[in-house]
Amino acid sequence: MASIEAKVRQYVLDKLLFGRTEVVVDGDTSFLESGIIDSTGVLELVAFLEEEFRVKVEDEDLIPANLDSVNAVTRFVERKSAVPAK
Repeated sequence: MASIEAKVRQYVLDKLLFGRTEVVVDGDTSFLESGIIDSTGVLELVAFLEEEFRVKVEDEDLIPANLDSVNAVTRFVERKSAVPAK
């Protein structure tokens, strides 16, 4: 089974970069600063996270610290996955 990081990285490559291989995305590359994601892309990323990892992304979760890089998204999903459902 692929890791959270691997799934997030593949999503970024396939859905946000549309397979463009000239764009290098390391774990801490800012999606916003590098122009990889826009507001619509954030909504698509949230939908992917909720469906793929079965986590609920709340309005207060929609901050760059949670969603602005592969590493940030991975940590966010790991935290959300560890929290019991309300």
